[in-house]
Amino acid sequence: MTAALAREILQRCGEHLLMVALAVAIALLIALPLGVLIQGRPRLAQLVLGLANAVQTIPSLAIFGLLLTVPVLGGIGPTPAVLALVLYALLPLLRGLVTGLDQVPSGLKEAGRALGLSRGQVLRHVEFPLALPSLMAGLRVATVISVGVATIGAAIGAGGLGVFIFRGIATVNNSLLLAGALPAAAIALVADGALGALETRLCRRVAKGGSQAGRRGGGRAAWRRRRWLQLLAGTLLVAALLAIPVAWSWLAPSGGETVVVGAKGYTEQLLLGELLAQEIEAHTSLRVKREFSLGSTFLLHEAVRQGRIDGYVEYTGTAWTAILRQPPLPPERRAVLWQRARQLYDDRFGLRMFPSLGFENTFAILIRQADGQRLGLRTISDAVKPARQWRAAFGYEFLNREDGLPGLAERYGLRFAAPPSAMDLGLTYRALADGRVDLIAGDSTNGLISALKLQILEDDRAYFPPYDAVPVFNAASLRRHPELLPVLDRLSGRLSAATMQRLNAAVDLQGQTPELVVRHWRRDSTAGAGAAAAVPARAATP
Repeated sequence: MTAALAREILQRCGEHLLMVALAVAIALLIALPLGVLIQGRPRLAQLVLGLANAVQTIPSLAIFGLLLTVPVLGGIGPTPAVLALVLYALLPLLRGLVTGLDQVPSGLKEAGRALGLSRGQVLRHVEFPLALPSLMAGLRVATVISVGVATIGAAIGAGGLGVFIFRGIATVNNSLLLAGALPAAAIALVADGALGALETRLCRRVAKGGSQAGRRGGGRAAWRRRRWLQLLAGTLLVAALLAIPVAWSWLAPSGGETVVVGAKGYTEQLLLGELLAQEIEAHTSLRVKREFSLGSTFLLHEAVRQGRIDGYVEYTGTAWTAILRQPPLPPERRAVLWQRARQLYDDRFGLRMFPSLGFENTFAILIRQADGQRLGLRTISDAVKPARQWRAAFGYEFLNREDGLPGLAERYGLRFAAPPSAMDLGLTYRALADGRVDLIAGDSTNGLISALKLQILEDDRAYFPPYDAVPVFNAASLRRHPELLPVLDRLSGRLSAATMQRLNAAVDLQGQTPELVVRHWRRDSTAGAGAAAAVPARAATP
């Protein structure tokens, strides 16, 4: 494990812990008064617990996606993630409290009232102490659930250990998967153990107070119960107060001298995001916050449009068809497409599209080389007939985009033996190579194509538009930081398709980190440029 990876694991652990702690604390503050309100009111309890139970049945990724559409939450980031965790933590907390309160013998409550205690005093001194074991059990369940579900938050830019899991899936890297999964499991086990120890201690004190009450009267026992409950409440309050400044700095959008760079959730995008970040850090005094593995094109587009991130790398064909919803243009109209897309991005969204980084990454319809040679397949049209006996798999975006499978199938009359499988784009290559599927839509610059002996079928009917890699930045961000302009202009034309494929292979096949691969490429390309510039100077010397 490198020092950089170790530091990032610690950072992500801190983000994960803060996300879980905030969510559980907020859920507890909601559940305590709500549980008291519905206890003893069967109809109201059925309604509230039914709603909380319904939330649990919704897949966590769907909850995160739905919360992204709530404008007040600001789109991506930890705010919608924390709210989603609060929703998931409510049910075990409410059930624990209501169950505990229901199990308190009615005779004890009546005895308290007979001694002159008010309803609130009976609740504090009798019901809460006896319901404590059930409430603590619910708290433990809520905490463990939150630790697990919080990993999904990385898909919407919330950070945490899920960043490693999504990055590991995108790059098919088991080390990164373990870097996210093992610390998350450790946090869950430690949190559950700590809360279990606290539960045992509190329940022992309550039981001890009850036995003393039987021998010496209830005054001192009530005082002990009150002291421990006050200690628990005080601890939660202090923890919440201490977390406020940290949470505010974490939840608030980055400002000042910080630039946020985003990236989609696959290898090439991680590399391009890292390239933008390192170039900005090298040539300006700005700090760069990396919001990588954010998921879909549409999520990143909304993030940069709203100013949650300052920029990322998009592809012209994707911008033209998927975001601008324009009819596809053939590859020979590459320059026209960029000019029109650039103008529409500025007019509609307040975004600036920069010139190409120098390469195109188009959709590549892939089959196994052995199948192509055996059947004599060269183009997509050649594959139409055998595809009727094949299985296919595609990434989630390709199945739904305007320039994806629906249009491709219509243009070529493409049909398969069964409906195509939907899976993460990074996994489709392995599925094809292992024989689990027979055709996929990949990226033309992916390093796995040659390594796994896959074949690209030629788009002989020119269905796909050009997909030149172009930086897209928020215009307001560029006005705040005009020093970004020369940095982004300097990147124009610096990467070829062959170079990008080699960089992708260094991550996917050799297991190097995107940060290290980009750093080495920048060092080598700078040295090469210097040597090239020096040659004519020496030749011109008499």
